[in-house]
Formats: sequence, C-alpha cells, structure tokens
Amino acid sequence: MDDKKRVMALGFFDGIHIGHAALIQKAKEMAKRQGTVPSVLTFDQHPDTFVKGVPVPLINSPFDRKDIIGRLFGVHEVIFIHFDERVMRMNWEAFLERVVSDFNVTGFVAGHDFTFGYKGEGNVECLMKKSRVLGIECEIVPKVEVEGITVSSTYIRELISAGDVERANLFLGHPHVLTDIVCHGHKLGSSMGFPTINMRFTEGVIVPPYGVYATKVHLQGEKRMRLAVTNIGVRPTLGGTTKVSAESYILDYTGDLYGRQVRVEFYKMLRPEKKFENIETLKAQINKDIETARAYFKRR
Repeated sequence: MDDKKRVMALGFFDGIHIGHAALIQKAKEMAKRQGTVPSVLTFDQHPDTFVKGVPVPLINSPFDRKDIIGRLFGVHEVIFIHFDERVMRMNWEAFLERVVSDFNVTGFVAGHDFTFGYKGEGNVECLMKKSRVLGIECEIVPKVEVEGITVSSTYIRELISAGDVERANLFLGHPHVLTDIVCHGHKLGSSMGFPTINMRFTEGVIVPPYGVYATKVHLQGEKRMRLAVTNIGVRPTLGGTTKVSAESYILDYTGDLYGRQVRVEFYKMLRPEKKFENIETLKAQINKDIETARAYFKRR
C-alpha cells in the first residue's frame, strides 16, 4: 500500500451503530495522540455468509458503510478486505501480522467481543498480547448498552426486518439509509401527480417490510435534506412487479433526478403496503401519507 502509518479500528461495522461509533472515536483519539491516520478495517461480505454458507442480510451496502464512516465520523481510510477461503483459513496471528505489515499499523482498537482468524480462535486477549509483542498500542472498547440492551448489528437487523426503523435508529445513532443512483421506473407516480424517484436495494441488503415510510432525501450536490414519503414494495395497485423498489415522492420538489445519486434516510414506517380498489383511492391515501409525514417531522 502506501507508507502512511495507521491506527486501525477492527470489526465488520454493519450499520455503523453507536457501539461502532465508540470504536471509531477511540481510534481517532489514538491516531491524534500518535500523529497517525485513523482507519477502519472491514470485509466486503459478512464472514458467516462465506463460512456457514448462510447469507447474513446486511444493514448497509459496502458503499453506505464507507459513506457513513466518512460523513459522520470524518474517517476516510476505510479498508475492505475480500473475504475468501484464503482469508478464512488464516490463523489469527498470521492475520494480525499481515494487517500490520500491509497497512503500517501503529495501533488497534476493537470491541469487547471481537474475534478473528480461522474458526474465530483469535479474541481480544490474543489481540492485546500480540500487540505488545509487536510494540503497538491496543485498546479494547467495552460493550455499549441502550435501555439495558447491548447494542449489536444483529439486534438492529431484527428491528429493521420488523419495520421498527425508529427504534433501529435509536441504536444506530443515525437514520437508517439507502443510497443508490436514481433509475427509470414505469412513471406511474407521475401519471397520478406524484412523481417519484426509483431506487433499488443492493443484493444482500435487508429490505424493510413493504410499506410507506416517512423519510428524508439528500440529493447529490446539495447540503439540505428534503422531506419525502417512500414506498417500499411491488406496487400491487398498479399491476404489481417482481422487483422490489424504493420509490420516494419528494415533498415540494420538481426536477429531473435520473442518473443522480440520492441518499434516503428512513425515520418511521407509516403503514403497510396494500392493494387499493382503484387509482383514486390510492391517490387519496398518498395525500394522507404526505400529511402524516409532514406532521411527523413537524413534531420532531
């Protein structure tokens, strides 16, 4: 790589929740003290997906993971390692030696339950011991709790899968997000007077329950956030589709956004998706959804 010296936060960092935030903050403090660069080491796919052969649905795409870390914490050195069989079979000691050598590591920060290496045989005790041998700093961050519950990506995945994005955001410490390039849809929203932007979920990322959500939208190149109503689902009233999409109607906005990058922040599920009797009934419900979203954000 290059010759920059780095303090490295270790973990998978799915969702970048408030527990991860504690690790990143500690890495920034250590790097500032050392005069080195704070960084985050992660994998392109969840190790359990490869090791156990059972896909682990992710809270965020790799792009959103890197974006959140940079945008919210100011850490732009996010290093992705491709998790394959070679990495899976590497013992914990060889893994650490390789990371230190490849990335000029001068310090490690990890969570209390961090495991690594073949069959997860490496733990925080191993990390601290090896760091002493290598002559580098090492700090272990204790667990972070909210309302007596240990903050974890597993728990947050359960909340998002249940549609409880409000509570998920409490544990994340920021809104759940979806970032994508706006693609062409069927323009059915425009025909009803509610033009929407059409976005897709990256393969392997959790799709929240089909329904309507109060959201905010960030358009590439702008600083402000715009209020929106987002429908996740398959448009049953408008003929249906086999492809799940996130279609957002941005309140008080007109403009062509095709091909632009957009970030949608989810705040609250307003109602489940349903099939309406006709287009007029659907339009009336959309108007109600818009007013419900406005009232929600006004209360906030």
